Amino acid sequence: MEKMFAEIMGFIDPVLIAPFRIVDEPLMGFFLGVFILGLLAVAVGDLTLSGAIRFNRRYLQDLTHTISHMEALSIQAYAAGDRHSYKALNQESNDAWGRYFFTMAAYSAGMLWPVPFALGWMQTRFQGVEFELVWPINLLISDSVGYPFIFIPLYILARIVFKYLRPWLPCFRGAQAMREQKAEQGAG
Repeated sequence: MEKMFAEIMGFIDPVLIAPFRIVDEPLMGFFLGVFILGLLAVAVGDLTLSGAIRFNRRYLQDLTHTISHMEALSIQAYAAGDRHSYKALNQESNDAWGRYFFTMAAYSAGMLWPVPFALGWMQTRFQGVEFELVWPINLLISDSVGYPFIFIPLYILARIVFKYLRPWLPCFRGAQAMREQKAEQGAG
């Protein structure tokens, strides 16, 4: 297992370190490399999320159909004065909504899986690199910070930038169209 991991890392390492070497100035190269690594982590996570949603599209459609159908039936039962049916149908709708909600929450958490791998790779390359903090930040946190302190904000920035790039990237157009359709359905 270790040998296979070492072979994979031997293949991936030159690809991941390349963005860090785009500019000659080391600090700028580090920040640019971290940002590009963050963009890569966002893209891989987004592809994973899109694939999972596509793979389970039928299940999600069934859940949304069940939710809307049970809600409509519960409203009819309420209008008819049938409290027992209303409560039972409303409970079924709530159960389906809960399954849908937690499925989507799991998918959303699933798009973050590349982050620990990116940080793990950065540890192999930048474990001893420290950045001194200036006053007054050093009073609040520490005198210096390592690569995770730099990666996390740049990853968040990469996620924001990717949001605006997604409609223009060929691999993500379908996923973007699905998101827009879901947003329209939710607003309607």
